[in-house]
Amino acid sequence: MPKTLLEITGLKKYYPIEAGIAKKQVGLVKAVDDVTLSIQKNEVLGVVGESGCGKTTLGRTILRIIEPTEGSIKFNFDDREIDFTSLDKKELRGMRRYIQMIFQNPYTSLNPRMTIFDIVAEPMRLAGGYSEEEISERVRGLIDKVGLEVKHLNRYPHAFSGGQRQRIGIARALALGPKFVVADEAVSALDVSIQAQILNLLQELKEEYDLTYMFIAHNLSVVEHISDRVCVMYLGRVAELAETEELFYHPRHPYTEALLSAIPVADPTIKNERIMLPGEVGNAANLPSGCCFHPRCKYAQECCKKECTSLKETGPGHFVACHFADKLTLNGIGELKRKN
Repeated sequence: MPKTLLEITGLKKYYPIEAGIAKKQVGLVKAVDDVTLSIQKNEVLGVVGESGCGKTTLGRTILRIIEPTEGSIKFNFDDREIDFTSLDKKELRGMRRYIQMIFQNPYTSLNPRMTIFDIVAEPMRLAGGYSEEEISERVRGLIDKVGLEVKHLNRYPHAFSGGQRQRIGIARALALGPKFVVADEAVSALDVSIQAQILNLLQELKEEYDLTYMFIAHNLSVVEHISDRVCVMYLGRVAELAETEELFYHPRHPYTEALLSAIPVADPTIKNERIMLPGEVGNAANLPSGCCFHPRCKYAQECCKKECTSLKETGPGHFVACHFADKLTLNGIGELKRKN
């Protein structure tokens, strides 16, 4: 039975909208709206969705880089359950060694005034408890592990390519020996060939260091390659959650079906029928009534406009937020290949 590492319940992150000289609150931007999910130890949970759906905010809120508005975040480290939302600043700082983040942009996430050695060593110096000899040994080991040369440790970030900078960011994230890592669009700024190298590196590090990932991405092909389960988000809410193969081949939410139809097929003889969603992504400051996806859904009925949907289990480990999840027959990537 897999062990649950992270349990998220009713997580919300709302940003106030203020107007006027008195800065009176006139509304809320619901960036993350009532998200409930769990992540098992040693698994990779892929999080996908359009820009603005709340993926990055979810990852940062889980790590409390951004403070949650409401909800519960519980970690299980070394057989201890820790309520992450109740920790004060001092306790939170002590927990940082267990949770780290790989940032999206390798060009802005590294301090241009620091050498590579100092960038990777900084988390250990801040955490304390390490001698300079121990720091030097670990930095050299991590730099070698991520595929860079130790002789370049005294260079500055501008001397490295995008892929090399991302490797440095990965080494920094692993400096304190974390258990859980949020990879926020970790390969989106890189060339395709470099993406493959970084993905393979992340998988190797996962096995070697016993890591658990939340892998945030736009590219569904990348998510299919690296993830054990996939969470599809829309307007701050979870639309569908399932094991990777189950979700890609048997989607149950219309939004997931539309996303899968956009995946390029590397075969000129196969005609991919792209599902074009009407309209634009909804406004998180003024969510549609009922199901937030109903204005763009070709299957929407009257009840979709009035009744909000919550996640329900339609099969073993397959959760969907749709009124008609049990009735619709949707096309996944496997169906596309069979039809052609």
